[in-house]
Amino acid sequence: MRTSKVARKTAETDISVELTLDGTGTYDNQTGVGFFDHMLDQLARHALMDMTVRCSGDLHIDDHHTVEDVGIAIGQALNEALGDKRGINRYGECALAMDDAQVRCALDLSGRPFLICNLDMPTQKIGTFDTELVREFFQAFSTHGGITLHIDQVHGFNSHHIAEAAFKAVARALRSAMEQDPRKADAIPSTKGIL
Repeated sequence: MRTSKVARKTAETDISVELTLDGTGTYDNQTGVGFFDHMLDQLARHALMDMTVRCSGDLHIDDHHTVEDVGIAIGQALNEALGDKRGINRYGECALAMDDAQVRCALDLSGRPFLICNLDMPTQKIGTFDTELVREFFQAFSTHGGITLHIDQVHGFNSHHIAEAAFKAVARALRSAMEQDPRKADAIPSTKGIL
């Protein structure tokens, strides 16, 4: 089983992440930010990876440090669990519809982090959650996970649906990329021989 445990403690956050890539999509995520927990649950469930996140953050300031630092820790945990990436598909994509919203994701577990995030949410808040933090999470996640990550909103007018479609699209693309390629189970999926 490809698993990892990451602990990250700063003056702003104290985080632990447990990740099992070959899971069933079970989750137990508690960050103190309700909407964000809901998005992390979607990430785990639709990527079929088991994930437990605990975060104690400086929420008296705002949610920014919590969301960004959890993205860092999950990216680190994913990278650690993937190991040398031998036998994985490496690439994944998904066009996901959720009511009014459609979001496309294409990603490459290349070891070369890069984020394109074209999400245009019509509101600044979803409940008490700042919608700009969706991008902050994906920036941290892609950087520390070594992922080339492209997220593009096709359409949508409900911020909750757009954000949730983005997390689900990333999850489904990630699931495809992480899965083993039965035709190349022992090979690094790169002509370079390393990822």
